[in-house]
Amino acid sequence: MSPPLHTVDVFTDKKYTGNQLAVVRHAHDIDDDSMQAIAKEMNYSETTFIRSDTPSDNAYDVRIFTPEAELPFAGHPTLGTAFVIQQEIIREQVERVTLNLHIGPIPVEFTYADGQPDALWMTQNQPEFGVTVPPGNLVDLLGLSPDAFDDRYPIQAVSTGIPALIIPLESLQHVKDAKVNVAKYFELVDNIEPKLLLIFAPDTYEERNDLNVRVFVDYFGIPEDPATGSANGCLAAWLAKYKYFGDSRVSASVEQGYEIKRPSNLLLRAQADNGGFNIQVGGRVVTITRGELL
Repeated sequence: MSPPLHTVDVFTDKKYTGNQLAVVRHAHDIDDDSMQAIAKEMNYSETTFIRSDTPSDNAYDVRIFTPEAELPFAGHPTLGTAFVIQQEIIREQVERVTLNLHIGPIPVEFTYADGQPDALWMTQNQPEFGVTVPPGNLVDLLGLSPDAFDDRYPIQAVSTGIPALIIPLESLQHVKDAKVNVAKYFELVDNIEPKLLLIFAPDTYEERNDLNVRVFVDYFGIPEDPATGSANGCLAAWLAKYKYFGDSRVSASVEQGYEIKRPSNLLLRAQADNGGFNIQVGGRVVTITRGELL
């Protein structure tokens, strides 16, 4: 039996925007090398593999690959795969779909409108706050002047499963002007844990949004990602920790991907709670294709 193949756009309610995802079902007989080769062939930011249409302990075993490597967790693949499971396997309204990933079980909650999924929300793991990086180390890497960086806040590594370096900038224009020097990027990420660089600013293309974000991931073969749920979860934790909006409670709409013509919308919720954090990232998903691998 040929494995079914689905493609969806994640963090959007419009086709051909957001972040593309390929989802392969019945993947229990596909070996690791073949999974990597398929992900390379798809050439999306990520491709996921659902091991079986039958859940194990009420959760679905899923693996995630970029064109270059396997990941223990990633945001838009988690939401997009949960959507495919609900639409193509369960085929009825459910409140939650849980994915078994390498970092552990990740629940995805569903809300519905007119009988169809409206928004999907994933709860991310507790954040770990790591190394800080001086702005001067990023001036040449991003092609920005020293005054482009918002020096009220630290540039810091945060991880909820995949570490990201959170880099606050002063304005949307600075975000738009950023251009990664790949050699200097690799010099940096070879010496720190995060491989994802997230830059953001508090002014936006669209008035309805609160932040504009760009994410660079050359290490995993993705020069710029159109929508990055994992990194935005890290951003949500950072926003809550440093009370960026004046409070440790965060409810924000984020735009990403505008600079590469894949506009995306991510919803963030975060709250510092009893020494920890409650972090959720949400968005919508649109089906693009249904087919099969030959």
